[in-house]
Amino acid sequence: MYKHPLLNRENMSPQEALDILIEGNHRFSNNLSVSKDLLQLVMLTKDKQQPFTSVLSCSDSRAPVEMLFDQALGDVFSVRLAGNIASDKVIGSLEFSSKYLGSKLIVVLGHTDCGAVKAACDDFREGHIGEIINLIRPAVRMEKTTEEHRNSSNTVFLNKVCELNVQVQINEIMHSSDIIQDMLAAKQIGIVGGIYNLATGEVSFLPETLMF
Repeated sequence: MYKHPLLNRENMSPQEALDILIEGNHRFSNNLSVSKDLLQLVMLTKDKQQPFTSVLSCSDSRAPVEMLFDQALGDVFSVRLAGNIASDKVIGSLEFSSKYLGSKLIVVLGHTDCGAVKAACDDFREGHIGEIINLIRPAVRMEKTTEEHRNSSNTVFLNKVCELNVQVQINEIMHSSDIIQDMLAAKQIGIVGGIYNLATGEVSFLPETLMF
């Protein structure tokens, strides 16, 4: 039976929160998801939420965060925008979940074959979509190893930009939020980036992004 609502979230460490996500994704990617009494969870969470993790992820319909980490109601404070971009409103949401809801870990989660990252690689500029793409362009510029075919048809280039975009968004969170900086310095929270593979169901966390 699902046990995470019974954990002492007040005393959970960022590493423990990350371990739960790693275990959950292992279950998901191996089709071993645990049974959850959803109506019981509705009752447990109806008066209060205390998510153990916050996840900034892409809006892609193939990457629902709670499912791919095998979590349930009340576990994940989920913020989703195309391209997993760290806009001001997103950062405010992450500040709220960390400082006032007790979330112990911030995850910035990109994914393979991301449409928003593809659009940035192809220098797309139409409509309000361009506002999203503008926040991904720094990742395209940071990718220096690819000299030819710097567009979304080049899978190697696309994958590199996808990972760099996760780093760019983490940097933006850190640069823009005194609240998150202070909580990290006090070791109250952690932050990490990862990439979800649409083809395998597996999440690969990026060690170079890990901050506890």
